[in-house]
Amino acid sequence: PYKTVKNMQDTQMLNYIKEVLKNMPSDWLNLTTHRLDIYVESLAKTQFLDQFEDLFKANNAETAALKKLPTAYDYIRLGHPLSSILEWAIAKTNNLKPENVISFASNTVPILAILRKNLLDKKNTQILYTGALPPAFDAELIRNVYGYHFELKQLDANTAISAFEGSTILLSQDAKIGTLDLNPNIDFYINLYGSLGSVLTVYGEKNEAYISEIQHVRRRETIAMTPANCLVALKALVEHKDIAPAKRDVAEAKKSVLTSIQKITGSPTTPLVASSGLSMQYAIMMGLIHDAQENHKEKAIKFLVPPNCYGGTNDQARRVAACLDNVEIVDLPVDGDNDMVQSIDTVLNKVAAEDAVPYIIAEIPTNPRVEVPNLQQLKAVLSKERKTAAGDTAIDPVFILDQTFCPNYQFLGEGEILSTVRAVSYASGSKFPSGGKCTAGYVVGNTKTSDLMEKIALHLTLCDNEATALQYEILAEQLPSMNQRIIDAYENTQEFVNFIKETLPGAKINFVSDELAAQGFTPSVFSLDLPTKGKTDEEREAYKRALNLKLINLMITEIPKESKFCVSYGQLKGCYWTIPATSTQGTTKEGDKDYIVRASLSGNMDLDRHKKVFLKFVDNI
Repeated sequence: PYKTVKNMQDTQMLNYIKEVLKNMPSDWLNLTTHRLDIYVESLAKTQFLDQFEDLFKANNAETAALKKLPTAYDYIRLGHPLSSILEWAIAKTNNLKPENVISFASNTVPILAILRKNLLDKKNTQILYTGALPPAFDAELIRNVYGYHFELKQLDANTAISAFEGSTILLSQDAKIGTLDLNPNIDFYINLYGSLGSVLTVYGEKNEAYISEIQHVRRRETIAMTPANCLVALKALVEHKDIAPAKRDVAEAKKSVLTSIQKITGSPTTPLVASSGLSMQYAIMMGLIHDAQENHKEKAIKFLVPPNCYGGTNDQARRVAACLDNVEIVDLPVDGDNDMVQSIDTVLNKVAAEDAVPYIIAEIPTNPRVEVPNLQQLKAVLSKERKTAAGDTAIDPVFILDQTFCPNYQFLGEGEILSTVRAVSYASGSKFPSGGKCTAGYVVGNTKTSDLMEKIALHLTLCDNEATALQYEILAEQLPSMNQRIIDAYENTQEFVNFIKETLPGAKINFVSDELAAQGFTPSVFSLDLPTKGKTDEEREAYKRALNLKLINLMITEIPKESKFCVSYGQLKGCYWTIPATSTQGTTKEGDKDYIVRASLSGNMDLDRHKKVFLKFVDNI
C-alpha cells in the first residue's frame, strides 16, 4: 500500500513541476544572478526551497508567484532555482532531505569533493563503479598531484557491496534521472550524466557533515549543473524518459570563441575556456603544481596571494594549500599603502632564498581599490635573476594575472609588457566576456608558458570543468562586442565619478587616472570612501558603514529597474552596487576587508537619473 501512496504523491509532485516548467520566469534560465533585490545572505541556501515548498502545498505554479521567489544561493555557479528544484524533486521521490542531493556541472569534481574531506579527516575511501569510470577520471594524477587516497573497484551485476572501513562511493551511469541505489553500505551515490553533469546524493545521518563541505567545493572549484542542463534533467524526470544526449555541435562556437579571445588578448597560445572563472583558476593552480612536481621535485611551492583580493581567489588558493604539505600561501600586500611591485620584489627575494617555486596571483587593476602598478617596474621585478641562499640561480616566477576588470588590455602578445616573463592571464566570464549571460571564464598564456598551458588544459579536462556547449554559444555571441561595451561603460563611469567629485568633494574615490585610461586601462568600476564624522575611530567607522548602506539602498529603491545590490561587473545594462567587505571579500580576514562602496556601471543605463538620485543622497547627509 505504501508504494501506491508514494506513487500518488510522486505523480502529484511531478505534475506540479511540469506546470512550474511551463510557467517559470525567463530569468531562471537566462540570468547569472537572480532576484538580488530581495537577497538575504544568511538564508541563501534555504529560503528559495522553503517558499517553493509552500507554493507546492498550495498547488500554485503561476508565473507571478514563481517570480516572487527569492534567490537560491547568491550566484548561479553555486546553485540556482532550477538546480534547487531538481535536487528537491530527486530527494522527494527517494524520501531524502533536499540538501542531501547536490548537482554538479562536472562528472569528476563531486568525487574530488569527498576525497578532499576524507584526506583532511584521514579517512579511507573506496570508489565502486559499474561499466566505465568517467572518461576524465585519471586515478594516477588524482593521487599524485591532488594528494588524494582511494581504492577503485569495478562491480559486475552480481557483486554484493560489503561494509567498508571508511566511505563508499558508488558511481552509476544510469540514463534515468533520480534513480538511486539505496544500499545501506553506500555512503555517496553519484549519478553521471555525461555532458549534462552529475548528481551526488549523501546517504545517512553519519555523512551529513559532508554536505556543506561538498557545497563549498561546488562553490569554489566548479559550478552547479547549469540552468539549461537542469531544465533538460527536469523534463526527463517529469516525462519518465531517459536523458537523451544533447545534439549541440559545439565545434563552430568554440572556434569562434578561441579566435575572439586571441584577438582581444593578443595572446599567441590557444586559449582554454572553463565553466567559470574559479574553475579556470583551479585548473591553473593544479596545472602549475603538477609542473613544479615534475620539474622541481621535492621543492616547496609558494603561491603569493594578495590578502584582500577577490574572496573566491583567496579562499580557493588557501583550500588548495590545505591539502598539500609542500604548498603554502604567502601574503602579498598590493594596494592602499602597499605598492604591488615593491611587495613582489620583497617576497620573491624571500622565496628565492628558500629555493622554492614562486607563483604569483594578482589582479590588475586591483579590487576594490582599482590600482594599476607601474608596468615597466613590474616587468623588471619579474625578470630579475635572483639567487638561492646557496648561491644558485633561483626558479623564476610565474605571474598569474586576474584580468577580469580590464580584459581588453593586451599584456601577453608579442612585444607587450609581459611577453618576456612567464605569465598567464585569466578572466571571469560572467562579467564582460558574456555580459552577465553565463559564468564561463578563460585563460591565455604567452610563448614562455606554452608548456604550462598544456598542464592547465590537462587539469581542466581532469576536473571536467570545460565550458558547456551553451556557454560557448553565448560567448561566441557576446565576445565580438566586448571591447566596444568596455569603452561605453568606462565613459559612463568617468562621467559619474566626475559628477561625484563635484557634488561630494569630501569623498575619496578610487578610480583609474586619465593617464592610465590613455594607456588602455578603462575599467567601469570605482570605489567610494564616503566622508564620515565622529569623535572616535569606532564612531567614524560606524557612521561610514551606515552611510554606505544608505547610499546603496537609496539607489536600488529609487532606480529598481537599473540599480542592483550585487558584485557583478560588465553586465549588458544597469548599475551594480556592493560593499566588498560583505560580498566579494566574504572569506577574507577581517582586518583586510574593505568597508567601502563599490559601484560598477554598464554602457547602457540612465546616467542622468543616477546623478539625480546621488544628488538627493548628498542633500540628505
